[in-house]
Amino acid sequence: METTETTPAFRGLKSRASGRVHETADAAEIDDDERARGLDPVYDYDAVDPDDLFDPAARGASGDARTAPATARGHWRFDALLPFPAEDALTAGEGATPLVATERLADELDVDAVYVKDEGRNPTGTVLDRGLSLAVTAVADRAAEGADVEPLVCASPGNAGQSMAAYAGRADLRSYAFVPSRCAFSNKSMTNVHGGEMRVVGGRFPDAAAAVDEQLETDYTDLGEFVTPYRHEGAKTIAFELVADLGDAPDVVVVPTGSGEVVAGVHKGFDELDRIGAIDGVPKVVAAQASGCAPIAAAVERGLDEPEPWSTPDTICGELEIPNPAGGAAAVEAVTESGGTAVGVDDDEVLASAVAVAQNEVVEMGAAGGAAPAGAWALAEAGFFDGDETVVLLNGDAGLKTPDILRSHLMGQGI
Repeated sequence: METTETTPAFRGLKSRASGRVHETADAAEIDDDERARGLDPVYDYDAVDPDDLFDPAARGASGDARTAPATARGHWRFDALLPFPAEDALTAGEGATPLVATERLADELDVDAVYVKDEGRNPTGTVLDRGLSLAVTAVADRAAEGADVEPLVCASPGNAGQSMAAYAGRADLRSYAFVPSRCAFSNKSMTNVHGGEMRVVGGRFPDAAAAVDEQLETDYTDLGEFVTPYRHEGAKTIAFELVADLGDAPDVVVVPTGSGEVVAGVHKGFDELDRIGAIDGVPKVVAAQASGCAPIAAAVERGLDEPEPWSTPDTICGELEIPNPAGGAAAVEAVTESGGTAVGVDDDEVLASAVAVAQNEVVEMGAAGGAAPAGAWALAEAGFFDGDETVVLLNGDAGLKTPDILRSHLMGQGI
């Protein structure tokens, strides 16, 4: 049996619990207890030259597919700090998403500059495509070596299930998404269109997560957030792209937050860039949550190391309604280590912000994406900004994921 090829700097998977580095890229080789507490890909950072990581001649400028080799387009051009080489990647060109300058938002927040990082432009319209590309690449490599990995499974509010189905289809692997009944119709439809199987579970996300073992009578490969070590690893490439596009790190990045995987990944990306000397210090990372389900924001406010489960989750933004986030501790760590914070904002503010961005800045935000500008406005009112910052707002998914929710908000305003 062949060994999965990894990049030269990759050193293995580090246990968040014990600190031990397992010299493998295959999480299945690590015992269940270590794996359950979280694994993080780690690298020999002394072996990574920032000039190689950001070399536009070798890998193509961010967003410019014309000059990049086919295997190194999108976020895979940063494979010097990814576990697998670009030539082995399972990719649909995810990453290299637009960074949109928004002068009106900068004026309203009274800061130097505001940009929207529009992750809705990814292949299935979600930031999660970055991580699922890595995660399914890892599983496809195992399958090629003869391992029985099917079906690939995850519980999801919607976006992750759709993304998993898309990449699994590309790898000719069966996938099974468990989604709550309130999952967006667009996600349900496209999961099947991509060839994925799906079970709709009555209730909310925790019910869908519980149904995986209750209803699935077979062995499976779990691609849930922080079960695979590669979903948050894909999210870190957002930080790489921001530095490539801006020429330096921004001062603040506001991230809509549910499971915690994206905010943890973004901070990890900046931390790695700081380690290799590509930037001078990491920016403040802010987790923006819906106030009806804000366990991470509550933990940060109370000074806890990890969130307590949210007893009565209630937000119309399904992607943000994760009452017991798998990446909660990692997200709290990311926010506090970066000098950032976490904020909860009401649904009306989230939806009004998404609509305002669409009406004034062209960018179509999904319902959950509105948490980023809503969170930034709340921070501005609280005096968080000094006024000279460059602020990036992350739009996690496309507006066409949840057009009914955005339209209903307008109708509620009499429009």
